[in-house]
Amino acid sequence: MRTYGFRLFDTAIGRCGIVWNECGVAGVQLPEARAPETRSRLLRRFPDAREAPPPPDVQRALDGIVALLRGEASDLSAVALDMEGVPPFHRRVYEVARTIPPGATLSYGAVAARLGAPGAARAVGQALGRNPFALVVPCHRVLAAGGKAGGFSANGGVATKLRLLAIEGAAAGTGPGATLPLSGGDGATGVGLAFDPQVAVTHLRASDAALARLIEAVGPFRLQPKTTASLFVALAEAIVYQQLTGKAAATIFARLCALFPHANLTPERVLGAADDTLRTAGLSHPKILALRDLARRAADSELPTLAALHRMEDEDIITRLTTVRGIGRWTVEMLLIFRLGRPDVLPVDDYGVRKGFAIALKKRELPTRQALARRGARWKPYRTVASWYLWRAVELARR
Repeated sequence: MRTYGFRLFDTAIGRCGIVWNECGVAGVQLPEARAPETRSRLLRRFPDAREAPPPPDVQRALDGIVALLRGEASDLSAVALDMEGVPPFHRRVYEVARTIPPGATLSYGAVAARLGAPGAARAVGQALGRNPFALVVPCHRVLAAGGKAGGFSANGGVATKLRLLAIEGAAAGTGPGATLPLSGGDGATGVGLAFDPQVAVTHLRASDAALARLIEAVGPFRLQPKTTASLFVALAEAIVYQQLTGKAAATIFARLCALFPHANLTPERVLGAADDTLRTAGLSHPKILALRDLARRAADSELPTLAALHRMEDEDIITRLTTVRGIGRWTVEMLLIFRLGRPDVLPVDDYGVRKGFAIALKKRELPTRQALARRGARWKPYRTVASWYLWRAVELARR
């Protein structure tokens, strides 16, 4: 009789779990919404497991998973797995999946072809859906036909799958059929969302009848994240846009960029410009102070890179960036939505979202932030998409 041990451990995407026995790793648990739920799910899978320090080979696997989820090069293909009880076909699927390196993808059909079983793409998907060794057997690197995400059984579903691919830099996989659109690692080349909008809309329709009616009235989800040269430029533009109409802010930001050669806005140039020069662009004194603080932090490498942001949790990004003068939670939430394409952002302090909520639910008064957050719980993990539709509700009402 085999003896099972387990350990929970922290990663860049949350608290994961690993289970082992004498034959090797028996299972990996991706994070649930909260750490106690992760423990409960793991123990439901392995009720006889006891928490214990991992042996050296399992510790190496654990360290490799942590490194992988930090976006580092990490090869888990040699980790010993306990395959007892895994059907033979599933074993063969897992062996092929383990040959896919980080940053690359294969389609279900391509995996089937490598197994010598053309036409078995659906069976491949079913095998990967029952994968007990998440990340070690990288089922997230296997996509549906045409580069679409396909399914994912872990908490968060497809959104989690896309996030894992984004961490690994798989903006466009190198395997057959892999054309998944994601936000780029440096932000300058990203042109897509870090989730499948069709899956998101289907989830929202099923979770909230009022939102389903709004979706029907508005039509397809059309948000496309904006590209940017750097986090500094994105935040500088956000500071300029605060409390102004879009047209006025765009004019001022264009004037600000035009102050410098080739319209190249950099921290050093902002720090070197006199206040009087910056005021000619139309900037107020508080915004000049905020831009200078932002520029100083960027010049001193206190700001994370856009590539690093893709590996951070939403709340960690908010905490990190709100230390900048003039940058509040709402501003960072707009960055998460419109620059990083994050799937689950609900800006409860945004007037447009609150107004759209009142319109969609036929309320006379704007909701409190607590009421909006409570209703928004049913929209997880796609509250970004719900927010976008609530903004559209205000537009429809104006028309």
